Amino acid sequence: MPIKASSARQVETLIADLGSDRPDTREAAVARLTLLGARGVERLLLLLDSTASTNARAAALRALEAIADPRAIDRVLDAIDAADPAVACAAASAARVFLRGPRGNVVVDRLTTAVMDAARPDDVRITALRALGDLERSTLAPLLAALQRDPSDAIKAATRLSSAVDPGEVVTRAAERGLPQDPDELGEAVTRAGDAIALPLLLRLIERVREREAAEPEARRAEWTRVRGRVHVALAARGSRIALYDLRESLESVSAASAPLPVEFLAALSTAGDVSCLEAVAAAYARATNNAWWRDHLADVFKAIVKRERLTRRHAVVKKIEKRWGSALGHLWAGGAGGAGGAGKAGRR
Repeated sequence: MPIKASSARQVETLIADLGSDRPDTREAAVARLTLLGARGVERLLLLLDSTASTNARAAALRALEAIADPRAIDRVLDAIDAADPAVACAAASAARVFLRGPRGNVVVDRLTTAVMDAARPDDVRITALRALGDLERSTLAPLLAALQRDPSDAIKAATRLSSAVDPGEVVTRAAERGLPQDPDELGEAVTRAGDAIALPLLLRLIERVREREAAEPEARRAEWTRVRGRVHVALAARGSRIALYDLRESLESVSAASAPLPVEFLAALSTAGDVSCLEAVAAAYARATNNAWWRDHLADVFKAIVKRERLTRRHAVVKKIEKRWGSALGHLWAGGAGGAGGAGKAGRR
C-alpha cells in the first residue's frame, strides 16, 4: 500500500522505537503503529526478517497482532519457530487473530504443532495453546485429551485450565452476576469471546466494570479501566456504537493532570467513533498540553473519524470545535480528510 512521505517517516521513527530499552517507549510505539494500521505492516514485516533485537521483534509481533492484516500470516507463523522464546511466544499469540480467517486451517496446524512439540519451551507451548482457545470446545477436545499425557507438569496444568474455562461463560457470568477478582482473567476472556457475546451483555459488562473502577483504590483502578477498554474494542470490532457514550464520557474525565486512557479506548474510537465523539477528542487534546504521547494518539483518532465520516471544515461540529478550540483544531485537522492544508484555506473546501 503506497503511503505518504510524512507517514513513512512516522513509521520509521516508530519502528526505531520498538527496539528501545525503555518498555514504555516500546509500548507507545506499538500503540501508535496499531492506530496507523495497514500503513505500517510492510515495515513491520521487514523488521521481523532482520537481525533486530528480541524486544523489537516481539514488539513488532504485538503490533501485527493488533492490526490483524492478512499479509502478516506467513511471517507470524514462521516466527513461532524462532529460537528466542520471547519472539516465539509473541508470534503464537499473534497467530490467534488469523484463526477464523481464510487460512485458519493452516494457522491451527502450526499452532497445534507447536503445542505438541515437547522439545519447545513450555512458555511457547502454553501460549500456542491459549491462542487455540478461540476454537470451538469440540474442536479443541482431542488436543486437550492428548496433552493430559504430556510429560510436562506445566503443560498438563495449562491443559486442565483450558478445559475448565470457557471464555464465553466467564464474560456472561461477569455481566449477569458479578465481576471476578482478577481483571486480567476477565480481559482475556473478553478478547477471546467478544464475537460470541450478545451486545447488550457487553454493554452491561462495561457498566459493571465502570462501577468497579470507581470503588477501587487508585493503584488497582487502571487494571479495570483497561478491561473496560478491551470490551470497547470487542464492540467496535463488531461495528457496534452501543457504548459510544461511555467512550465520550471517559475522554471528558481525563484532566490535564490525570493519566491518559489505555490505548484500547483510542483503538475503539478509531474504529467506531462518530461525529458525536469529536468534541470530546478535541477537548482532551486541548487539555493535554504536557503529554505528547496522548496528544498524538488523540490526533490520530480525530483524523480517523473525520476521514470515515467524510467531514469538511464546513460541518457544524467542526465549526463548533474551531470556535472553542481553534488552535487545537489546526493541529488535529492537519493531514486529515477534507483538506491537506491544515488550518489554512485549503482545508475549507
